[in-house]
Amino acid sequence: MDNTAHAAAPTTATAPASPRVAVVTGASRGLGLELARALAADGWQLVITARGENELLAVERELAGRTKVVALAGSVVDDDHRERLAEAAAALGGAELLVNNASTLTGYPLEGAPLPKLAEFPLPGLLETFEVNVLGPIALTQLLLPQLRSHRGSVLNLSSDAAVEAYAGWGGYGASKAALDHASAVLAEEEPELRVWAVDPGDMRTVMHQEAFPGEDISDRPLPVTVVPAFLALLAGRPDSGRYRAGDFHPADPHVGADPHDGAGAVQGEDAPLTGSAPTTGEH
Repeated sequence: MDNTAHAAAPTTATAPASPRVAVVTGASRGLGLELARALAADGWQLVITARGENELLAVERELAGRTKVVALAGSVVDDDHRERLAEAAAALGGAELLVNNASTLTGYPLEGAPLPKLAEFPLPGLLETFEVNVLGPIALTQLLLPQLRSHRGSVLNLSSDAAVEAYAGWGGYGASKAALDHASAVLAEEEPELRVWAVDPGDMRTVMHQEAFPGEDISDRPLPVTVVPAFLALLAGRPDSGRYRAGDFHPADPHVGADPHDGAGAVQGEDAPLTGSAPTTGEH
């Protein structure tokens, strides 16, 4: 009887994939919160930020049971705060996704007042609107680009139909979103290995949207959670860089991944007509 031990056949061990890391701004409420919840449920590790510390910490406590999450309260306009966000993402392994969702309507509290006409728009508020809605996202993207490049990642900039349609009172917000759309398109040309999307989420029932329509009933607008499947389909399909509407994407949509220049999936230039006349907002 041969008692010689037989050596076990060699096995090839597959190293576990590193968790994906996403940075989400404006994550304390509205669409930003719902996207953070969905990403956490899908296994992403998160760096989340918003200006309201108490609200943000509540989100951190909620999501900590699902994934690793770092919550840093502050404004995307603040240089030091952006640096902290980039450092936190790097400590988790590097950002694969940046969601620039934080926005402002006017750069100052409306407190029940209507949106200002351009002829009467306080210039400090207009400056703040462009800093929050355009400069902040561009500056944060600059800091995260080395991480995004190493992961062949994606930048998701939240837009609005106010970027392409003229609505009285929405001149500051709409112009800032139009600038963000164009910056997104230029970045896509300069960073062909990345995906850079500007996405109009559609009309939603959010605090920000209510602020734009003081005293009006907006309960007929869909909740932000209803558009989350469209964003998940966008991330899963990774279509070409371009400007899209959330309504273009559905979990089984054959247009996911379509060439944005063929008119099937992306919206280039003017948006197709939307239901209703109210502009959509991308923050929250």
